[in-house]
Amino acid sequence: MITVVVFLWYFPCMNNTFKIVIFGIIFISFIVLGIFGLSKLKIDDFHKAAVIFVVDSSASNLANLPAEKMMIRQLCSMLDPEDHIKILRVSEDSYLIYEGSPQSSSEIRKSMEKFTQFDATEYGTAYGLALEKAFNHVINMNKEGYIPAVVVIGDLENEGDINKQIDWDSLPNDVSNVQNQSQDFAMMFMFASPEKLDMVKEKLTPVLGENKLIIGNEITTNKSMRRFLSAIGR
Repeated sequence: MITVVVFLWYFPCMNNTFKIVIFGIIFISFIVLGIFGLSKLKIDDFHKAAVIFVVDSSASNLANLPAEKMMIRQLCSMLDPEDHIKILRVSEDSYLIYEGSPQSSSEIRKSMEKFTQFDATEYGTAYGLALEKAFNHVINMNKEGYIPAVVVIGDLENEGDINKQIDWDSLPNDVSNVQNQSQDFAMMFMFASPEKLDMVKEKLTPVLGENKLIIGNEITTNKSMRRFLSAIGR
């Protein structure tokens, strides 16, 4: 305290050059402390995200597919390079067509172009099978330290083999089980009809809550993506 008082007493008597040097040291010190504080905050708050996309490439959803693929690429560009994505293709069957960094835009585009082509020999939409696989990926990625999420993109029509379809009565319980095992689990449903999206909201809001369940269509894409990014901590 005495040192500060003495300094303030003699400060008006100092020459201008010395005053500038002192102000410079103080200014640089504040900048260094600010940068260090922000860097530490970013490191402490950052959590890697794992996003599992379920993409409908069946005949009933074919007209929406170009816009849906564009949305996937746009959302991937907003994720962090340390995040991880998986893309599950859905038609008569469901299987993984891409996994890796969300920033590998060329590989993502090529994978979707190659594996979402219409196949006239296929009939059905195996959403139930796709979600089962997606939930398994969620649990595994959570064990690896990722904040997991599932993004379902398509019309949600149940067609074909009934054993591969969504069981809407058991879906809330399935989601609840995943939520209990996975930290901060979120889901987003896009591009289905208003009737289907309303049913999703009715079934899953009691489980996930308003902040972790995002529902949207082609008109609300940008707003929905912003809400989704917020739900996974971006």
